[in-house]
Amino acid sequence: MSNTYKSAGVDKEEGYKTVDKIKSAVAETHNSRVLNNLGSFGAFYEIAGYKNPVLVSGTDGVGTKLKIALDSKKYDSIGVDCFAMCANDILCHGAKPLFFLDYLACGKLDSEIASEIVLGMVKACKDNQCALIGGETAEMPGMYQAGDYDVAGFCVGIVEKDQIIDGSKIQQGHKIIALPSSGFHSNGFSLVRKIFTDFNEDFEGKPLYETLLEPTRLYYKPIHSLLEEMGLQGIAHITGGGLIENVPRIIPEGLCANISISKIRVPSVMLELEKRGNIERMEMFGTFNMGVGMVLVVDDAHVHKVLELNEDSYVIGEIIKGETKIILS
Repeated sequence: MSNTYKSAGVDKEEGYKTVDKIKSAVAETHNSRVLNNLGSFGAFYEIAGYKNPVLVSGTDGVGTKLKIALDSKKYDSIGVDCFAMCANDILCHGAKPLFFLDYLACGKLDSEIASEIVLGMVKACKDNQCALIGGETAEMPGMYQAGDYDVAGFCVGIVEKDQIIDGSKIQQGHKIIALPSSGFHSNGFSLVRKIFTDFNEDFEGKPLYETLLEPTRLYYKPIHSLLEEMGLQGIAHITGGGLIENVPRIIPEGLCANISISKIRVPSVMLELEKRGNIERMEMFGTFNMGVGMVLVVDDAHVHKVLELNEDSYVIGEIIKGETKIILS
């Protein structure tokens, strides 16, 4: 018998099936700016209507949260996570997401699993007026075991140059506001999986994996509704490294984000993890978002409006003078 690509572990037909299952849904994310269809070598997106546009890009994956999804056979939320981790990053600079591309790698392709992951991305893109204009699926036997998947994405957004948010306008006295997370989002899952060993155990009336797989919250709509009303001096996406590592990224020299731990509304599942794992509180704050998905720095005059437009938001601190860019007290 002669050798074929399939005999080496790569099934092209399964790849074709995946495309067939997603192409109509992907097309629904397109708008008049998308100049080509799925399947081209490159993806085209026309830019118009801006005076001095700046493109803002971000790339990320979902880490080992994917392992819980695969073990639980619940794949749709992973696509949302992948998009959210990229789109939330570029949102920190005031950018509107334009288009998204995905990369899916596996040991043996299953079109049902692959399409469910991508359809999660489609849902997230549609909810955020972003076009899914391309992607790549790589079947790599020998690099991944059968049943293993990895997912990553790449998002490009746009903002007027004079409207870029980079933290440079942050001043002493500005208030720090938290937008709650929907859970762990997509960070710290190597530690989560070490402490929680039974994803099917009951937690607050449902299987634990349902809580752990809650998709990363998307912040485009609430933040852009604020940007239409007022200026924001700084935005930080609280991902790996938690508040401790991410907030200082937007704080100018000579200033400090003074955050009160007692004001932070920590989700019960994170408190349970802390208790079971005997994890020190500062280790928790340096690993997880602890219930804060986004941090906004705003002028005191706008605080009331921010809280009014986002009912679940709340003040957690203020900007003070200092050489240390963040204090958790």
